[in-house]
Amino acid sequence: MTTDRQAMAFGLGAVALWSTVATAFKLALAHMSPLELMWLAALVSWALMSVLMLRRGQLHQALRRGWRTAVWAGLMNPVAYYLVLFAAYDRLPGQEAMALNYTWALAMALLAVPILKQRLTPMDVVAGLVAYAGVWVIATRGQVFDVAFADPLGVALALVSTLIWALYWLFNARDRRPPLVAQWQNFSVGVPVLTLLMVLGPGFQWHGSAALGAGIYVGLFEMGVAFVLWQAAMQRVSRTAKVSNLIFLSPPVSLMLLYLVVGEPILPSTLIGLVLILLGLGLQQWQKAPEAIEPSSS
Repeated sequence: MTTDRQAMAFGLGAVALWSTVATAFKLALAHMSPLELMWLAALVSWALMSVLMLRRGQLHQALRRGWRTAVWAGLMNPVAYYLVLFAAYDRLPGQEAMALNYTWALAMALLAVPILKQRLTPMDVVAGLVAYAGVWVIATRGQVFDVAFADPLGVALALVSTLIWALYWLFNARDRRPPLVAQWQNFSVGVPVLTLLMVLGPGFQWHGSAALGAGIYVGLFEMGVAFVLWQAAMQRVSRTAKVSNLIFLSPPVSLMLLYLVVGEPILPSTLIGLVLILLGLGLQQWQKAPEAIEPSSS
């Protein structure tokens, strides 16, 4: 296989796994609280990354440096981001939380203006207006002229999660830690914090094998294997856009799984809103496509 074909295969694998997580979130949250799910999933993901670190011989490097960054980064991801995201999934239908979560790329473009001193292009503005029109359609469940949201707190949590995720990546723009080392250090900070929250909060309870399996699945695949596959794809591809555009395949598959496995009826407002959000993301990607040229040989 050529390098680009390998990258596409890894990217498709990551997107396939991410397409299942909305269903896994809803199944797990039917048995446990967002905090309990977060603790179990983070612990499993940390264990997986520890094994990978040992196999790659990166553990010694990770123990020596990078912890000053890991402290604040770990509090943002996994702790703050996933707790807020799981709380949103706990309140909203999975299809709505999933669709709203896709606006994080647009939030990043907007937040890059004050944080990285970047400028918004006219297309950024158009893309944002189109995508957030989709957010409005989903939040109002199609009653676009009625400000009585079905679950305003759930919608707010979903949008706050996109802000946390966007801020996390913007603040990490100058992070020189290798990706796997950074993730392992961040989770090494996050797991003890989550454990303390569990001790002070609900405590450790047994919710059955179905809950355990769902939590392990989220930790292994949403936070673990999918990250490794995506990292491998980004390292091998000649042009980032070839892989990044694969993410547009995930929402339709996620909706189908939520319908077939969870039994969620797909709301027309979700479909319309999701189309607008993906259209906004597509406009944002389209304007950047000409810049993604092959690297110079000089």
